[in-house]
Amino acid sequence: MSQSSFSLTISLNVLEHLGINLYSNVPSVLSEIVANAWDADAEKVEVDWDRANGRIIIQDDGTGMTENELNERFLKVGYRRRDEQSGLTGLKRHPMGRKGIGKLSLFSIAGTVDIETQKNGQKSAFRMRLKDIRSEVQKGGGSGTYRPSGLPTNKIDFEHGTRITLTDLRHRQTTATSKALRKRVARRFSILGEQYDFKVLIDRQEVTPADRDYYSKLQYLWTYGDEHEVAKLATNAEKREPRPVPVYDDQLHIVGWLGTVKESKQLKDEEGDNLNRIAIFVRGKMAQEDILSDFAERGVYASYLIGELKVDGFDLYDGPQTEHDEDAATSSRQRLVEDDERYQKLKAFVAAELKYIQGKWADFRAEDGTKRALEIPAVRAWIDGLKPAVRTKAQKWLGKLNRINMDDLDEQKQLIKHAVLGFEFYRLNENLDELDNISDVTLITVLEIFRELDGLEANLYGQIVQQRMKVIRTLQEKVDENALEKAIQQYLFDHLWLLDASWERAEGTEVMEKSVTKMFEGITANLRPEERSGRLDIGYRKAAGGHVIIELKRPERVVNRSEMLSQSEKYLSGMLRLLEKQGNAHEPIDIIFVLGKPPTEWENPGGRDRVISPSYSPR
Repeated sequence: MSQSSFSLTISLNVLEHLGINLYSNVPSVLSEIVANAWDADAEKVEVDWDRANGRIIIQDDGTGMTENELNERFLKVGYRRRDEQSGLTGLKRHPMGRKGIGKLSLFSIAGTVDIETQKNGQKSAFRMRLKDIRSEVQKGGGSGTYRPSGLPTNKIDFEHGTRITLTDLRHRQTTATSKALRKRVARRFSILGEQYDFKVLIDRQEVTPADRDYYSKLQYLWTYGDEHEVAKLATNAEKREPRPVPVYDDQLHIVGWLGTVKESKQLKDEEGDNLNRIAIFVRGKMAQEDILSDFAERGVYASYLIGELKVDGFDLYDGPQTEHDEDAATSSRQRLVEDDERYQKLKAFVAAELKYIQGKWADFRAEDGTKRALEIPAVRAWIDGLKPAVRTKAQKWLGKLNRINMDDLDEQKQLIKHAVLGFEFYRLNENLDELDNISDVTLITVLEIFRELDGLEANLYGQIVQQRMKVIRTLQEKVDENALEKAIQQYLFDHLWLLDASWERAEGTEVMEKSVTKMFEGITANLRPEERSGRLDIGYRKAAGGHVIIELKRPERVVNRSEMLSQSEKYLSGMLRLLEKQGNAHEPIDIIFVLGKPPTEWENPGGRDRVISPSYSPR
């Protein structure tokens, strides 16, 4: 084949801006070649990167090209395929190509490009060198015609399709792995797989939607239109919600999904790509890598966001027989025109959805955060010890922590500790309502105050001591004033920690208390007159972890160990019967006698031990 069989007419300016500088990486260039293969009705595209010899071979089984088609279409910069080949392809596909400049992207990663193709039994092959193109263009004063070198066709061993071989690769392109290429190509196309009759293989391994490597990371998922594929792949999604899609005058046909991951660090993959983005696809190919960056004012939730939206309404033109629409893609084919009316409608839709998702995400994360915090035994015990109204506020407060962008588990645990201390600080100052005014943005700043744990704990303990000293002084005053024994008894019940520091009044025991009161009435009826006259009253409370029965003796009354054991047995038997009836026979019981004078055995050898511990036996 003669060298003059093929020709490329180009200006140096076009070559530099739409060729060498069009793209900067292999995946972007491969995307252009894959798109061309789709338009050529290929069902399979194979990419082999021979790293040892520094070459990339891309072969498709599409229709191929004749010599005339090579010159009129492939080698013609700016060839408008949809005007010249209007309508759908033979396989009823909507073509991806529109401006006819994608083939120049080959020179952004390779210095030499070999083309081999066959159609209807006609084989063609030629080679283009970047340095030769530049030389010819410069000779022509900035523009000119370049005639590629013809190649033998005897190595064309396929019946139809095209093979492109890239050599003289730029050094910066040689580090990408096969896995990384599959991942990045998968992220640039939404038409991969059997349902589209289109397969792409890289180093003999098929590229699948799963290669995008983010579906399994989704925690919450919102879908638009029929998105069964993502629903199937998002195996770890905890919550899913279909959302309505608005219908616009020009029918943007918005389909896709938005989601959030569990940890923000999951949006940084092994290759360093930032997945914290919402990609826009048009006709099965990525048209804009990210629209999320257009929204400057975003909450914490936005750092967990990722999404894919397919908006074919940006490109409805299939040739003169269809209504012409303005091309919404920029010259680089990597962004959409921002002042396009359709783009503004898309932005309005995304803005509304982001606002909705922000609220739902905050609720979901708070709910999950509370559950996670309560899995810590100490936190669960703390929550259970609070009154219902306070407990609700505490759970809401802990839930806020899960909305802070912090992935380290140890840091999260420390944060929970600070949050508990902070909550107690506000509670002791009777200012819990102030917690509702702390936003997600300022929450971490507030909690930083509680990192000085020693000082904070000292402050809290100081306040606790002050309050409890006040309680003790009040009790002393009641005793000194010879207050009614009933009043003193009630005061002890309301402050059980006076008897044991680990006891606090538990809520929700009213029914139990009524049952116990009836039980005590029966017990009292069976007491001897001297026993009845010697006692003041019997009371009951359910404390954390068990039941407490307290008997307060008159100050002048002196009792002995046997008398207390006898009364204890009656109380214990009655309580056990009651608990067994309720199915709670395993719950512990404490019986406390509050005496005004020591028991008669108190000063005897070993007497104190025998009185304090009924099971005591001398050694």
